[in-house]
Amino acid sequence: MGVTAGPPAPRPSPWVNGTMNIDTLNATLIYRDDVTDGSSVIRVSRDDGSVPDFEPGQFITIGVPRLDAPAPGGGGSQAPPDAAPGRPRLIRRAYSIASSPTVRDYLELYVVLVKEGRLTPRVWDMHPGDRLWMDDRAKGGFTLTEIPPDRDLIMVSTGTGLAPYMSMLRTYRGRSRWNRFVVIHGVRVAEDLGYRRELERISAEDLSVVYIPAVTREPQASAWRGVRGRVQGVLGDPAVYRRQVGGPLDPGRCHVFLCGNPEMIKTVTAMLGPRGFVTQARGRPGNIHFERYW
Repeated sequence: MGVTAGPPAPRPSPWVNGTMNIDTLNATLIYRDDVTDGSSVIRVSRDDGSVPDFEPGQFITIGVPRLDAPAPGGGGSQAPPDAAPGRPRLIRRAYSIASSPTVRDYLELYVVLVKEGRLTPRVWDMHPGDRLWMDDRAKGGFTLTEIPPDRDLIMVSTGTGLAPYMSMLRTYRGRSRWNRFVVIHGVRVAEDLGYRRELERISAEDLSVVYIPAVTREPQASAWRGVRGRVQGVLGDPAVYRRQVGGPLDPGRCHVFLCGNPEMIKTVTAMLGPRGFVTQARGRPGNIHFERYW
């Protein structure tokens, strides 16, 4: 006997007894590792078990319900203007994906606490098992899609700008995707170096991977023996770069990726321009590529 579809069921309200209905959220925080008091690696899994297809270097948007979203009744009875029926009003932010697309049960993100921000203070109160929202589509063009496989890739980052490079490294390592993969990561103090152990291990095992961490405020009396100063210092002097990397910073053989602090991106772009590097733009190929974080 055939079944005739009736009228569509009403979408659930985002409110139950004046409280946000968390069943409208679609994902769960399943893992959290605090690198420091102000930075954390988290993993998020969607309820349906899916992970959006993505290219290493792309980003995903996550969201948490706004605490000030008005509940029905009283003076705030109108539905939030940016909320679809059955959806809570969300605070949304985009984060670069650090995991590989070959991992199909979660997305890993590297996040920093912005104390005056609206989303990350909420994330810092969350624990594995807590609910949130995750977009079903990854976005962004900060990828290796159009980069020839025989180039030196210079991956420059500050803070959590390291995340897209981790995705690239975890995905393409051992697949002849580059000649060299040089990670230059700038932070204030050594304890801020997220993924440090993984990067040290990989660079020790794989001679095509070079890891250069740089610190700006590490106490002089500490045990730190690496680079001191901003990442620009590694790129500014050709002799310093060659000594650190083992090869030249040659615009004919290198592509430079920049992710993180806009001032760093501006400075490095201006520094490399006179040396023959060109910033990629729509309709204009180049060998400088960047992703700003704010």
